[in-house]
Amino acid sequence: MKRATIYALLTAFSIVPVSASLLSAAPASPADKASADVRKEMNDQEMDALKKSAPKVFIDGNRLDIDYIRTEITFVNYVWDRREADVHVLITQQRTGGGGREYTIAFIGQGTCAGLNNELKFYSNRTETEDEIRKGMVQILKLGLAPYAARTPISKILSLSTERTLKPTAVADNWDFWVFSFSARGRLNGEKTRKYNSLNGNVSINRVTPASKLRLGLSGSYDESKFDYEDYQEESSSRSRSLDGLYVRSLSDHWSVGGTVNLSYSTYSNIATGFSIAPALEFDVFPYSESTRRQLRIIYRVAVSYNKYLEETICDKLSQTVVSQVLTATLSFTEPWGNAEISAEGSHYFHNFAYKRLRFSAGLSLRILKGLALTLDGRYAAVHDQIALRKSEVSLDDLLLRRKELATDYNYSLAVGFNYSFGSVYSNVVNPRFGGGFGGPGSPGGFYF
Repeated sequence: MKRATIYALLTAFSIVPVSASLLSAAPASPADKASADVRKEMNDQEMDALKKSAPKVFIDGNRLDIDYIRTEITFVNYVWDRREADVHVLITQQRTGGGGREYTIAFIGQGTCAGLNNELKFYSNRTETEDEIRKGMVQILKLGLAPYAARTPISKILSLSTERTLKPTAVADNWDFWVFSFSARGRLNGEKTRKYNSLNGNVSINRVTPASKLRLGLSGSYDESKFDYEDYQEESSSRSRSLDGLYVRSLSDHWSVGGTVNLSYSTYSNIATGFSIAPALEFDVFPYSESTRRQLRIIYRVAVSYNKYLEETICDKLSQTVVSQVLTATLSFTEPWGNAEISAEGSHYFHNFAYKRLRFSAGLSLRILKGLALTLDGRYAAVHDQIALRKSEVSLDDLLLRRKELATDYNYSLAVGFNYSFGSVYSNVVNPRFGGGFGGPGSPGGFYF
């Protein structure tokens, strides 16, 4: 069955907690009336007892409107620790070819619901508003949570209704999967002694199908800084332009072949004209169909590059053609215990094997104990391939303003954090008063650590 047909069938149904305010919006089927009669006969204590018996749910995902989900889906109890949940809802997402997103929603039964697992998908497009996306997400969540609620006494006040009758139809795409996007952004920032201006623009053309992926992008940026403090006046700017292309062809559920092309200009990197073309081959140990949950991708590519430089380089070159090879391996998991990604990459130039680079990166979000979560993000690179560095000395202003690339043997970053919560496991209540926190800098009662 086609994806659009499945989505149409799913959105035709809704799980309705029956109450006087909701009956008017849902078709009054015999099942609805029976549930309404049960609801009317119950007193507040009996309703409270039913709600306590409802499944405990832990929502696990990024960029979700949790408050909206809680207010729209009231036939379950929400908990803030996955170990307390009857249902762990794990939501992962990835970008689609049309610029929207594919949400994979895994319903994982635990405790009394152990063994009852399911997976649904929700697709958004780039033209939808956040409100439209969250409404669609809630609809899919209701359908996925219904089998768990059906196993508890709260099922007495639930009903399944159809909003309208839909006939399965085939997808007719007049654009043949082509997506065009234009964007621009300007920024002004200043005070008495300092001004900063920037302008960025981007044009992209994409076409993504199950068999192939094509991406073309044209981007440019301009940044300018001005300083005027007592006897010190300085103006500095940087510019960059880039034309990028990617084409990938699916060979199987594990293999892909493709390549990239790039044309660039950058005052920071000392590139007057840069052109490169790089054919590539990728193998994923796990099927691509499981990419939202786990991946082990290995990519090998060979790049032929021509560079014309703005200034003479440390290699006494104003232009040169070089050939390099790159091998990248990335392992990523998204599981109930958290998510992790580890990546390693090695590259070198063929004309001189001393020009090489090794890069390692890792990210981890781990739930260690009840209420205790650890986050770790790190990156390290051994850098020995800066063939475009300027031969001339870099001024102190360029050093401080980071307008020109500097020589280095390495770069790194590390971030470690933890979060610990304890107390009531329930998180059903939504209270929007005074916003979502303690306020911002300068606000009364602001707390920052």
